[in-house]
Amino acid sequence: MALVLSSCQKQKIGFVDNGEVINEYQKKKDVEADFQVKQEAFTKRADSISQAFQAEAQSTQTEAQRLAKSNNLKKAEEMMGGLQQKQQMLQQQMQYEQQQLTQLFQSQIDSVIVDVKDFVKEYGKANGYTYILGTSDSAASVLYGTDENDLSDTILDALNAKYEEVE
Repeated sequence: MALVLSSCQKQKIGFVDNGEVINEYQKKKDVEADFQVKQEAFTKRADSISQAFQAEAQSTQTEAQRLAKSNNLKKAEEMMGGLQQKQQMLQQQMQYEQQQLTQLFQSQIDSVIVDVKDFVKEYGKANGYTYILGTSDSAASVLYGTDENDLSDTILDALNAKYEEVE
């Protein structure tokens, strides 16, 4: 019985608020800021392409109407068909570029999460923890823990310090 009690007392357990650590991690903030810049550049470019296409479409429609009035319906239909093809091609290109941008962002966020998990694991090993539990508002696996067992700020500070060293 004494052996069981002494082995239980030797365990060092802490917990981390996953949401707080990840959301306040400077690397995640940098990834989000970089994504925002890229997203704004993409939107600006897409708007510019859209405006240029609208001007081209208006010009093409005017020309097609002129051709239709002069009984050159076949040429007018060809012009409008070409315009529709170009519109579809531009839409597909913009969708593809948006998907690429989103996938890049998601892979970078996934990398941030892996970095945090790896760091917590190494921190736990280096500081003699038997367990470091994770919790968040959406998945509260730790329903109660004393402030001294909450490692969120400690981990976040160390994680950000390590990140600053690399940058």
